[in-house]
Amino acid sequence: MIFSLVSRITTAQPCRTLRAVTDYAPSQMILHSNSDGAAQTVANFDRAFVFVNPQAGRGKARKLISRLGPTFHTHGVTPEIRTVSSSNEMGTQAKEAIQSGAKLLFALGGDGTLQVLANAVYGQDAVLGVIPAGGGNDFARALGLPSEPLAALGAALHGGPRFADLVRVRTADGHQRLYLGGGGIGLDADAAKFAGGRYRDWPGRSRYLAAAIHAYATHKPRRVRVAFEYSNEVPKWHESVLACVLNTPTFGAGIRLAPNARINDGLLDFVFLDELRVSTLLRILPQLALRGTLDIPQLQAKQFRKLRLETEQPAYFHGDGEILGPTPVEIEVVPGAAQFLAPKLALG
Repeated sequence: MIFSLVSRITTAQPCRTLRAVTDYAPSQMILHSNSDGAAQTVANFDRAFVFVNPQAGRGKARKLISRLGPTFHTHGVTPEIRTVSSSNEMGTQAKEAIQSGAKLLFALGGDGTLQVLANAVYGQDAVLGVIPAGGGNDFARALGLPSEPLAALGAALHGGPRFADLVRVRTADGHQRLYLGGGGIGLDADAAKFAGGRYRDWPGRSRYLAAAIHAYATHKPRRVRVAFEYSNEVPKWHESVLACVLNTPTFGAGIRLAPNARINDGLLDFVFLDELRVSTLLRILPQLALRGTLDIPQLQAKQFRKLRLETEQPAYFHGDGEILGPTPVEIEVVPGAAQFLAPKLALG
């Protein structure tokens, strides 16, 4: 068992009410917390930059552009649409928007699109929003937003800023990156590669299921070694088909890989599977397709704040479906790292 290097598997922690962090809350955005801990907005946003990934959701994002205006205007917000052709262009334009005084930036796309914005404006006096139009939308789901894009936009604008945790990854090539929801190596990383390639145009969860089946057919288990912060035991090498670090309960368009994960608890969830037999895969596929549940007794989970993940052979770590860099990697939670517009009490 991989968790022989720690004293015990951490049991699920109840979701704690998110409190406004007044020490670094942006001025004129958060005043105080009410009795249930939900942050109260004290100033309306009158302008929003909307960054569009035109390829997200098989072109769904691009088709939504002309329909955004009425929802924004209903809430007294003027949208400024920026359609970009690459993540680098989006990051550059987001930083320029911040420098020009922008306080509210939306991503029209999926988790990968929002990840670009989060990295571009991290540490700045800004609030992020998401209009879910990608293939997965797991972070939007964790924020409590509706799945329908315009309904999600309305709910966000009617709600308010909420602090949420992010995941920081330092890869072996010296790069550092933040991601939002789920990341890892192994079968999930291979599936992410196929989901962004051959099955990119498949809808919703079917895209990730097809990618996972393809990945399983070609995947070879890797030997991994995991060291958790504050553990005195010597890490050992273990065979692994799945080694994931999640901030959100779901991954891959709603697959509940870490049901106890919360985006505002200051913790991450490490999920590990040493083997996956064909018979087990065939048994769980209907559950995955219909309900997004993963009923595998051998699946291990532990909550943590920081770890180091090594692989015996070279491998690449992905986050939100994007390749972030080679192993070994150091991963840690960044509590309350950014503010996101969310429905009222969504993170309470």
